[in-house]
Amino acid sequence: MAIDRKHHRLLIGCSNKLAAVVDYEHGKLVTTLPVGSGVDGSAFDPATGLGFTSNGEGTLTVIKEESPDHFSVVETVPTRKSARTIALDEKTHTLFLSAAELGPPPAPTADQPHPRSSIVPGSFEVLVVRR
Repeated sequence: MAIDRKHHRLLIGCSNKLAAVVDYEHGKLVTTLPVGSGVDGSAFDPATGLGFTSNGEGTLTVIKEESPDHFSVVETVPTRKSARTIALDEKTHTLFLSAAELGPPPAPTADQPHPRSSIVPGSFEVLVVRR
């Protein structure tokens, strides 16, 4: 979830390949927008009016706030599969995404019937995205 404090908007990346924009002051849904699958993080840059969702499928969705009630997807940037955690440096307008090579998942157990893929040792990296 990311926040536009000036216009009282939340940008929420959802697991159904949509991002919801919500007016949190009035409790209203403003719009939904298509994003990639496997969203884990969102960010909003108040200086540029750009919102972002980091998608585990290996994309970054860029959303422009045209006005407080009008948002649009302006770009889908390829990143790396597993790059789904995001951080924004608002001073430099730089995004940081963590990623790693994924190996096979461990065998299912009663406690973990759908285990996540393992991470290949030594493959962690930080992707830096800027205009």
